[in-house]
Amino acid sequence: MNHIEQLKGGLIVSCQAAEDEPLHGSVFMQKMAQAAIEGGAVGLRANGVDDIVAIRKITSLPIIGINKVASEGSDVYITPTFEDVVKLFDAGATIVALDATSRKRADGTTGCDLIKRVKKRLNVLIMADISTFEEGEAAYKAGADFVGTTLSGYTAYTKGKFEPDFDLIEQLARKLPVPIIAEGRIWTPEEAVKAYKSGAFSVVVGTAITRPQEITKRFVNYIRKNI
Repeated sequence: MNHIEQLKGGLIVSCQAAEDEPLHGSVFMQKMAQAAIEGGAVGLRANGVDDIVAIRKITSLPIIGINKVASEGSDVYITPTFEDVVKLFDAGATIVALDATSRKRADGTTGCDLIKRVKKRLNVLIMADISTFEEGEAAYKAGADFVGTTLSGYTAYTKGKFEPDFDLIEQLARKLPVPIIAEGRIWTPEEAVKAYKSGAFSVVVGTAITRPQEITKRFVNYIRKNI
């Protein structure tokens, strides 16, 4: 079974923690990944070379690697450069995900420009993180192997979405011949199933599984509003 088929119909767990979060650090993310694997995850998504190296030591499952880097003069922060792609691939990422929205990078290039450059020079699978159908279509034409709904609701022109973008999943799955990865604001098993029924090839869940402070906050806020 190849890496693409391994992900089909399964759950990919995003194991990430920012520097200001309690579980930040590759030791914790390795343990989080191990817990996800024991729970049945078919793949993992991880941020940064250190976390990917640590997770790769314990599993041969596909890892979607990203590198979050803030760039002055640009809103793009998911794997913004070719050098980031190389580092992630060398660290053990099976698939490298990058921002493929229409937003320009600091050097004036687009995600599609980067996809074309990567596919020309490296033998690496690329996941295009997009926020609209038009971006997904452009990424596919540029050579992306996967298209993910990761950034729907997180760009200035798609803000205001509070649920998974099932309409976008369905439109992408209906019109593009590459696997569609549903990602973003999926909180429940029911929503994951709905994503599959909308045409997703695989589903990524992060915060709802791997960020206990956010899970706790949801419980606390709901209780306060309803008792």
